[in-house]
Amino acid sequence: MKKFLYIPLVLSILFYGCSDFDSINENPNEPTAVATGVLFTSALREAVKTTANESFLLGNNIAQLTAKTLRAEVDFYKWNAFPTLWEGLYESLTDLNQVIAIAEQGNNDQAKGAAMVTRAWVFSVLTQAYGDIPYSEAGAGADGNFTPIYDNQEAIYKNILSELEQGAILLGGSGSIPGDLLYNGSAAAWQKFANSLQLRLLLRAGNSWPEAQQKFNSIVATGNIFKSNEDQAALAFISSFPNQFPTKPLKQGDFDAVAIGQAAVSVMENLKDPRISRYARPDNDNFSAGSYTGVQNGVGGQSGSRLGVAYFNYPGLKTADQLGVNSAQGLIMTHAELLFIQAEAAAKGWTNESIESLYKAGIKASHEFYQADYASFGWSDFEDFYTNSGVAYSVTTDVWEQHWLALFFTGMEPYFAVRDWYVNAGGWDGIPFLNAPIGVNSNNYELPMRFQYPGQEQSLNATHYQEASARYNSDNINAKMWLLE
Repeated sequence: MKKFLYIPLVLSILFYGCSDFDSINENPNEPTAVATGVLFTSALREAVKTTANESFLLGNNIAQLTAKTLRAEVDFYKWNAFPTLWEGLYESLTDLNQVIAIAEQGNNDQAKGAAMVTRAWVFSVLTQAYGDIPYSEAGAGADGNFTPIYDNQEAIYKNILSELEQGAILLGGSGSIPGDLLYNGSAAAWQKFANSLQLRLLLRAGNSWPEAQQKFNSIVATGNIFKSNEDQAALAFISSFPNQFPTKPLKQGDFDAVAIGQAAVSVMENLKDPRISRYARPDNDNFSAGSYTGVQNGVGGQSGSRLGVAYFNYPGLKTADQLGVNSAQGLIMTHAELLFIQAEAAAKGWTNESIESLYKAGIKASHEFYQADYASFGWSDFEDFYTNSGVAYSVTTDVWEQHWLALFFTGMEPYFAVRDWYVNAGGWDGIPFLNAPIGVNSNNYELPMRFQYPGQEQSLNATHYQEASARYNSDNINAKMWLLE
């Protein structure tokens, strides 16, 4: 009799267990969803690490601020797809999309706004490097879409600007920005960044988009843009692995594969510009009376002055800490760059602002950021340098030259800016501080206009890759994107 009484009891336990199986298997000590702050921290750090590393390998070298001493294909214009830029930034976009989704669920306007601004910046780098890219369907793998279309660059670019506008509005709303490595949760600072980034993109689109000038002026009129170096978008790294500036953990031989460029040394030595002691390490390691050797782009196998103390610690040599120099930061956009952008806009006749005032302020902002050591170069202060070095404003190309110098290690911006001037000036002859790289050259000494798409796209997203590739003359590095037409 007991045997038959036990049977319903056992069955009821089993049925109860099956109905509540999921709750039994939950671990109360393990979170089931990643917090917004963790995702945002990861996305922001990895995106900046990607662009900082690619500035070391690509951006600075293509712009001739630095040069390759080994593996000099970049300088030879023997270009491939440079897939680490593509892969690193698209990985960051996956996290950013999740941050936006979680912020929407929690009605956190500020977190959504900051993530939208970051996503817009990441997409702006990708489209300026490659042209047409996956945009509207990018990051849709969770929905089963593993072959996103390649959107038209004009549509992408205008959507990016719209996303920056929307992000700035959201940042004025409620909520907070957990995990913010850039501005420590300041929504007001993020708004300034969103507006300043729009000015960068609008100036670049000026030749292709007639509305850019009016939009540029509207943003300048708000005054809600970078006003000092404290406002700029620069991520501070720490001294311990893995959250160091990307060049710090390199082997010495890998770091020495890049040296200061001859073009940069020529300009800065001619002006006795004290930033040279920050961009490069003197040959004799004497920072008060050092000499510098620039490497010619496009040669390879040369040796030159190593890059500055902020970027690497050589055994037995002076470090940034010992010299009281700030360690390298991941530069997204600086105050100096914004001032030169405004100076260029004034030179184009877009605004009535003083070209020279903006130009001079841009140089000063860059000098202050790099802690210029005037005394070691024979200057009493910045005014002495500006007045007597020969740097004082004369012609528009002066703005280009100082803008170029100030972009050192600012992601891919050195390349994008030089490419703009190259197109606008009709080639190298119109840029007085640069020449075509000498030596062996795989592109007839013409500056390439874009990167090729990563090879894996040919197999993983073949149909859409082929469609986009055909729009660029079979994925040719010399094909012009909408932005450059």
